[in-house]
Order: sequence, then C-alpha cells, then structure tokens
Amino acid sequence: MQSGISASQELASQFTTLLGSESQFGLLVTIANEQLRPLKLLTSSSPSRSFADNVAALLTPEIKPNEALYIILRRYPSSPALVAVTYVPDTAPVRQKMLFAATRLTLVRELGSEHFRDTIFATTPAELTAAGFDKHDAHSALEAPLTEEERSLGEVKRAEQEAGAGTGSRAIHLSKQMSIPMSDSAIAALEELGAERGSGLVMLSINTDSETINLVPSPSTPPSTIPELVQSISPTEPRFTFFRFVHSYGGSSRDNAPVLFFYTCPATPGTKAIKNRMIYPLMKRAVLDAAEKTAGVKVEKKFEIEDPGEITEQSVLEELHPKVEVRKGFSRPKRPAGRS
Repeated sequence: MQSGISASQELASQFTTLLGSESQFGLLVTIANEQLRPLKLLTSSSPSRSFADNVAALLTPEIKPNEALYIILRRYPSSPALVAVTYVPDTAPVRQKMLFAATRLTLVRELGSEHFRDTIFATTPAELTAAGFDKHDAHSALEAPLTEEERSLGEVKRAEQEAGAGTGSRAIHLSKQMSIPMSDSAIAALEELGAERGSGLVMLSINTDSETINLVPSPSTPPSTIPELVQSISPTEPRFTFFRFVHSYGGSSRDNAPVLFFYTCPATPGTKAIKNRMIYPLMKRAVLDAAEKTAGVKVEKKFEIEDPGEITEQSVLEELHPKVEVRKGFSRPKRPAGRS
C-alpha cells in the first residue's frame, strides 16, 4: 500500500543525528500534516547501557495504549544496527491505523533500508518490552534458513519493491491518497471472470509484508457447486473470493449464473492474524471497486463470513432467491342469511 506521505526534512535531520552518535538509542516518529515527522530522540545515559535497560527507561514511558507510533531503535552492535517498529494498537483510531499501516514501508525506504536489519509490527505495549523483543527474536530464529537461491530471489523482489512495488502490478485506490498494488495476473483473472470466460473462480490474498494483492492458484478442477467452492477456500488464511455460481432454481430450465463475492477471515491466533483482521477489511472496498470498475465484474451478492465452513448452498440460494410472501387480500365476512 502506498500513502503518498513522505519524510520531512526535520525527520531526515534527526535520523542523521541518530546514525552519527551511539549515545542516541532511538527516534520516535509520527504522521502529521501528510508527512513523517520526528517526535523525540531517545538519548541513552551511557553508550554501554544494555538494550533492555534503554527500553525500560526510555521507550516504555513513551508508549500509549491508543496511539500509533513508529519507533526506530539502535538494536545491534554492528551495521545495520537499527530496527524499525510499527506500533498500531487495536484501540487506535481507525484512520490512524490505516495511515500507519499504509506508510510503514515508506518510512524505511525513505530513510534508507540499508540502515535497518529488522522490521517489527506490534499491536500491544507488551511486545515493546525487553521480553517482547526477546520473544520476537526467538520466533525469528525458528524460521527455516533460506537457501542461497531463495535469498537471491528475495533480494531481487526486495529491489523491485524498493523501485516502486515491482513490475507486473497495477495500483488500486482506497482513497485519494492511498493505493495498493494488485498483480497483473489477479486483474487478468478478474477480467476473464467479467467476460464470462475462464474457470469462474478468482481467489485473492494480501501479502501483508509487501502489501500487494495477489492471485491465489485455483484448484485443477474448478468448483461447480457451493460445497466444492467451500473446499477450495483456505480454512486458515483470509481470502477475497469471486465465484460464478451457475445453477437452476424453481424448476426453471434456464441457468442462472450470478457472480458472488465472499470475504472470509478465519479466527486464528497470533500477531499475523491481528494484522490480517486490520488490513483485509480496509482492502475489501478497493478490491470490489477494482473488480467492478476495472475488470467489469458485476457482483450479484456479497457475503462476509469468518469461517468458510459457514457457507452453505441453502444460505446462498436464500440470499439469491428470497421467498416472497403472498399476502391474502381481506375478504369480507359473509352476510348472515335472511330470516324466512
């Protein structure tokens, strides 16, 4: 996602100060007047003070439970020495959440990604304690090491993102100031659906690291029924799913073929799940707009469901073909028979 917000001169100046002095432990950054602006330099009382002590003394007092913040910290003894933290608490205002999530890549890119060894997305104050950073390190250490080929491919992708979200994508807009790249393959699949070609199924996911919308591979045998569709949708990851539901109803020999949209977001634990639950709802309107206005998809019905298993053919048919109650007209009571 790209927000159109840039780093201010004041931020660039204070970031230079942070880089140039080991007595500077960190820098707090916010968004104000459509710019990334510095809030405060965190100055350590001694260059030999431990990271944990600096966190407790300098960072913890600055963390608020309902206010988003960017945090740059001197974390490592050798270059690149910095970590960039995006802190977006669940109780922060919705627009603030959207802005901070949209601009976190811009912060690192504009200050120079070569200065940062790690980036962290946090939603609770506990994650920003010494124990929280240790937990993050332990989790990262459990990830499988990359092969040289995978590392090289990652560097290529990272370089493409640095150059502007890479090639093979098109920006779709959330607002006048915000856009997010959607892959060309995703748009092409939607255009096929809009033209009543292809498999009749398009599933999209959001890469929350690069913040791009990508096409999810469809099963080799495309679903033709609602139960088959349910089996195609991930039970653990959020999805935007477009499905052309070809069916007959009410004894008619003519098939109906409406396009249905399903937003599914299974309840799973963890920080990634919290981030998904923040980002996917923000993207839903933009994805629908891209499908309808860019790709020519006419969506008949929209469904928002937590677990794909909740989708049933009966519930879909009830939405598509609601029963119309026939109201009987008022009938006057019969006149009493005349007396003989």
